[in-house]
Amino acid sequence: MTELQNALDLIGRGAEEIIKHEDLLARLKLGRPLRIKAGFDPTAPDLHLGHTVLLNKMRQFQELGHQVIFLIGDFTGMIGDPTGKNVTRKPLTPEEIAANARTYEAQVYKVLDRERTEIRFNSEWFGAMTAADMIKLAAKHTVARMLERDDFDKRYKGGLPIAIHEFLYPLVQGYDSVALKADVELGGTDQKFNLLVGRQLQEDVGQPPQIVLTMPLLEGLDGVNKMSKSLGNYIGINEPANEIFGKTMRLSDDLMWRYFELLSFAKSTADIQRMRAEVAGGQLNPRDCKMDLAAELVARFHDQAAATASVQHWHEVVQGGGVPQDIVAQDIGVPVEGLRLGALLKAAGLAPSTSEATRKISERAVRVDGEVVEDRERMFAAGAEHLLQLGKRGFARVRLIAA
Repeated sequence: MTELQNALDLIGRGAEEIIKHEDLLARLKLGRPLRIKAGFDPTAPDLHLGHTVLLNKMRQFQELGHQVIFLIGDFTGMIGDPTGKNVTRKPLTPEEIAANARTYEAQVYKVLDRERTEIRFNSEWFGAMTAADMIKLAAKHTVARMLERDDFDKRYKGGLPIAIHEFLYPLVQGYDSVALKADVELGGTDQKFNLLVGRQLQEDVGQPPQIVLTMPLLEGLDGVNKMSKSLGNYIGINEPANEIFGKTMRLSDDLMWRYFELLSFAKSTADIQRMRAEVAGGQLNPRDCKMDLAAELVARFHDQAAATASVQHWHEVVQGGGVPQDIVAQDIGVPVEGLRLGALLKAAGLAPSTSEATRKISERAVRVDGEVVEDRERMFAAGAEHLLQLGKRGFARVRLIAA
């Protein structure tokens, strides 16, 4: 098999569609690094595994020697793309966008190679645009063409409002490809319309139109809905190691294979096919495959030591039903007025945020010294030591000291 065919196979792994495949082949034959673009609107402060489907594909392009552009849509975030929704999405404030963008920058290098990653903000070019420039851009598309976009069409036929500024979103995203001279743009299947607009705008200015590569939307832990923090079916890349491991172990045996295909770097397509055959034939336990995947994800988003500890924790605590014996007590500073339980869980590293901790308290998933605690307002004072537990897998021993 030729080197070029190997590259095409890697690029195509897990992809839903490549437009146009022959153009991709022609550009790969040029022998120069291609410019690979993917845009992310900073709509939430934390990334989850659903976001990393695109990041993984970007990393594969990097491994083939290409330059990727992680585009933060700080300008488009103020418009609000309603993709996949039947309502107008609330635009973010500049302050929200700036805060979320900072966390994105800190998280993407858990997947991407820093040396081959260009981080850009689309306010660089749109911030300098005049009203006249934006009107010229708006003239590039018709209302009839915009209504070909599925969610716009459904809202129009259903009598639901579509704000004029929403029609600008596909044009703005498409113009990003012009500004960056993108060779390839990656996006979810729900972004196909916007990606094709980029091809058209590039042709309008005399650039070779970008290749469009769409990736499937990763189902969440429920196996039905797209992974989403709002649905609670997600695995966050900033979550504690034991939480990432434990959530991965909750995947159904069928869904596990999709996660392997879209998220694993350690297993090739041939490896996955072999494992599936061995599981089907009874030679391999699917639980062992799932543990391999869980350990790989923990190692990627934490480190190998955390992955090894997570495997041990799973055997001791989840399967054995006990409390880890090697928990090292950590000191946590407490102000004079005390520390609420949600903030304590976050400080102990059991929850990525106080809001997530509060949600777990409401679900009766939090124990303090072995007792379930439902009081979100419970305060803790300095001078005590406690064993905290979140869910079946999260444990922390804390010594509370005066801040």
